[in-house]
Amino acid sequence: MRPIRTLRFLPVLLLGLSGCQDALDSVANKVEHPLPAKLVNKMKANDMSTRSPIMMRIFKEEGVLEVWKQKGNGRYDIIASYEICKWSGKLGPKFKEGDRQAPEGYYRIYPYQMNPNSSYYLSFNMGFPNSYDRSHNRTGSNLMVHGACSSAGCYSMTDEQVLEIYGFARDAFKGGQEYFIVEALPFRMTAENMARHRDNEHFEFWKMLKTGYDNFELTRRPPKVDVCERRYVFNQIPQVENASFQANAACPPASMPATLASAYYAYQKTWNQDFIKAVAKFDREEATQIAANEARAEAEARRAEREAEKAARLASTGGQAPAVPVLGLFSTGNPLKALVPGSEPAAANANAQQAAAQAAQTEAGAGQVAPTAANADVPVPTPNPEVAPQVANAGSAPAAQSDKPFWKIWSSN
Repeated sequence: MRPIRTLRFLPVLLLGLSGCQDALDSVANKVEHPLPAKLVNKMKANDMSTRSPIMMRIFKEEGVLEVWKQKGNGRYDIIASYEICKWSGKLGPKFKEGDRQAPEGYYRIYPYQMNPNSSYYLSFNMGFPNSYDRSHNRTGSNLMVHGACSSAGCYSMTDEQVLEIYGFARDAFKGGQEYFIVEALPFRMTAENMARHRDNEHFEFWKMLKTGYDNFELTRRPPKVDVCERRYVFNQIPQVENASFQANAACPPASMPATLASAYYAYQKTWNQDFIKAVAKFDREEATQIAANEARAEAEARRAEREAEKAARLASTGGQAPAVPVLGLFSTGNPLKALVPGSEPAAANANAQQAAAQAAQTEAGAGQVAPTAANADVPVPTPNPEVAPQVANAGSAPAAQSDKPFWKIWSSN
């Protein structure tokens, strides 16, 4: 009966699964599918237009893709956050084709990079390698943000998620945005996170990316990103109006706007103090962990040494444990008896008794016992005059023994 009951519910399960699939299959035109009403209402509540510019941020370690949108005052605010379904590789940049690394850096997304006919539902190309990557001879192709929750160097989302992400980009381009920036980072570049990863081989690369991260944190506007001297530079305004930034050439004379430079200096000063505190904290934790590891290693070494000594003893006796003599509890050779008062051997007892008898005879012949010198500081007891003196009769016969059984000795009957 149980298999039949299970089969009765199978159509219901299949209907539920097909319903999830139909949620996307029923989208007649996924490229132009409007954003959900809840997102449109949220944008209105935050003084955003559906076609205002956007920016995206990706954090590998947190596994998050954020969409930020411009408000009426020109600053950006987060409008949506999505859990990344899959990304491949580890923390750090992509170096070459086939290393299965998801890229890190700053990438411009233009309308031509949008792919409405993707094999992974919908997608856009991140533009890897960009000018920075090429200046370091990094290779790779078709690095995407796409659906289908499958990744080989890409950032993969679910189909439902990429339908919305694609819609945000589509509407921003319709509003006139020339390109939007994707800021792909290993983690949120807080002082604590940077301190935690300070020994990573990519730390210097991440410090460079952090400058752009900090600029966005300060201004809430996407930074102006350029590449020169094979490094990223952010919000640099050339002194010569038509000067350009070339990835493999020297940077032209440029500087950050004065107000931004002042704010950045103050921000960085506080951040450095937090970083120093975080490093000290992790150093203490690491020192504690190292001490614990050393204690465990020392204990293990002692245990191994004891095991080795035990094995050596067994080897010397041919694998047999050494025999231990068993002593009788009442034998004269029992060493335990020496520890018990009155347990001297019989010969010693006989000698002691003989010596005592001889001493008694000598004293009897003398007629008196030599008095022992008394210590002047010790009081000497005197007889109580109220009590009749009792003299022991040494020659009297021994008291008659009671005829009572031994278990009635203390009985009055």
